[in-house]
Amino acid sequence: MRIGTCDRKTGETDIQLTLNIDAPAKATLQTGVGFLDHMLTLFAIHGIMDLSVSAMGDIHVDAHHVTEDIGICLGLAVRYALGEARGIVRYASGVYPMDDALVQVAMDVSGRPYFAFSPSLPKVKMGDFDAELVEEFFRAFAFNAKLNLHIHILAGNNLHHLAEACFKGVGIALGLALRPDARRAGAVPSTKGII
Repeated sequence: MRIGTCDRKTGETDIQLTLNIDAPAKATLQTGVGFLDHMLTLFAIHGIMDLSVSAMGDIHVDAHHVTEDIGICLGLAVRYALGEARGIVRYASGVYPMDDALVQVAMDVSGRPYFAFSPSLPKVKMGDFDAELVEEFFRAFAFNAKLNLHIHILAGNNLHHLAEACFKGVGIALGLALRPDARRAGAVPSTKGII
């Protein structure tokens, strides 16, 4: 089983996260931020992974630090779980709808971090959650997982639906990119021989 864990304690947050890439879809989440719990549940269930997160942080200020630090931990957990990334598919992409929202996600588990998100969500709240934190979460995730991640919003007005499409789409793409590829026979999927 490919399992990655991350324990991160700062002056702003205290996070314990475990990701099991090969386990049945399950989410056990206590982030203190209800909207983020909802989004991470979508990520895990649609990506067909087992994700466990226990987080405490300065949410009396806002959800920024907890959200960003969970993105960091999730990215690190992916890296730890993959090891040398032998035998994985590596690439995945798709266009994912959620009612009015339509989001394109493209991913390369390359070992070279890059992140693009367009257009940025407006600086407004979705309940108690700042919409701009969706982009912050995925930036932290992509750079710490050392993957190339593009998220492009193609259509939609409902911010909740747009966020859902992003989290579902990235979860699905990650699950597809990390699948074992029998044709590789355990080889690293790179002409360089390393990811």
